[in-house]
Amino acid sequence: MNKKVVVTGFNMITALGLDWEETWKNIQEGKRGVKKISLFDASENQTQIAAELPAEFSEKSASVIKKRLSKQMTRVTQMSYVCAIEAVEKHNIDFDKLNRKRVGVILGVVNTGDSSTEQGTTSKNLILKRMNNAMPAWIGMRYNIEGPNFTTSSACSSSAFAIALGYDAIKAGRADMMIVGGADSIINKEEIDGFNEIYALSVVNDKPEKASCPFSKNRDGFVIGEGAGIMILESEESAKARGAKIYAELADYAFTNESYNIMAPKPDGEGMADTMELALSNAGISKDEINYINAHGTSTMLNDMYETQAIKKVFGDIAYKIPVSSTKSMTGHTIGAAGAIEGIISVLAIKDGIIPPTMNYDEPDPELDLDYVPNKARKQDLNVVLSNSFAFGGHNATLVFRKF
Repeated sequence: MNKKVVVTGFNMITALGLDWEETWKNIQEGKRGVKKISLFDASENQTQIAAELPAEFSEKSASVIKKRLSKQMTRVTQMSYVCAIEAVEKHNIDFDKLNRKRVGVILGVVNTGDSSTEQGTTSKNLILKRMNNAMPAWIGMRYNIEGPNFTTSSACSSSAFAIALGYDAIKAGRADMMIVGGADSIINKEEIDGFNEIYALSVVNDKPEKASCPFSKNRDGFVIGEGAGIMILESEESAKARGAKIYAELADYAFTNESYNIMAPKPDGEGMADTMELALSNAGISKDEINYINAHGTSTMLNDMYETQAIKKVFGDIAYKIPVSSTKSMTGHTIGAAGAIEGIISVLAIKDGIIPPTMNYDEPDPELDLDYVPNKARKQDLNVVLSNSFAFGGHNATLVFRKF
């Protein structure tokens, strides 16, 4: 079936901005959103830094969500809800002109954020706050849309999986439009303690902006970020029928499961390479067509080394000509939201012909020798972009976006 799946809308909320425009502007300028943690007293934690949303988020959320409703949502659920509403409004989507039974919502959700940091949880709202299916359900109810509505959970690749499943629903002719993405925040004492126990987080507390330094010699772990990303996928026919602006095509994707280790990726990037190879094969795209890779790029020793090795394994000599960057150097690692936020950044890179930089690339790791677009965005016409998401548990996803 040659039905094309296209991107007709998006929005993101990150430490760099409360909408896609502000976030994208700050990414192009190389701004970094990592600061000392303010959401709780982190003085007892080994890691005391994170990429928190701007403080104005609570004000913005209150202006969008009625008070009674907001009490039934965690802060993370509010992120997904506000992000989705703005994605719909910014792209003028009129559900009265669509068949609501053929519009769905799929979100990647690791958890709803009802942690020790969350305010106002009582026995009256605890169940609603902890239902991770509430996140897509609220969005569906907002617009009375009745198509498939559920969550998917695969750690750091959760929202990339959600995007891919939305693609499948449209490609199979089961839906005309899918609202996909995810939201997350694990900025709380217990989860930071847990990640510190497994040596996963950076402890560069004295220089927060420098702490996330993917592919650099001095990288010492990832920096937690928080946020939400929402992408509107639509069949080409539906988009054209309603005169929608088309930003890019989602050409295809691949999922793989490494079945190797609950935390570590397969040595030498073997599983990551398999994922990219399969994504290219599924999309029918040759290796020399790839213009940019938005890397998973966590700033951990193993991920950055293995992802680099995987890119070389897949692309051979061409690998040295493909720009690769990690926007986690600016947004932090947004866990369940990462696949969606980075997928949107990939679409914007195609739209504007701008490759985002890898910030804090000050001391190259001699073992990692690709073009990591150091410290400054680059103008370049882009036709095909890969977006990688590689998660704990070996749950890998690669999305392939193409200029429409």
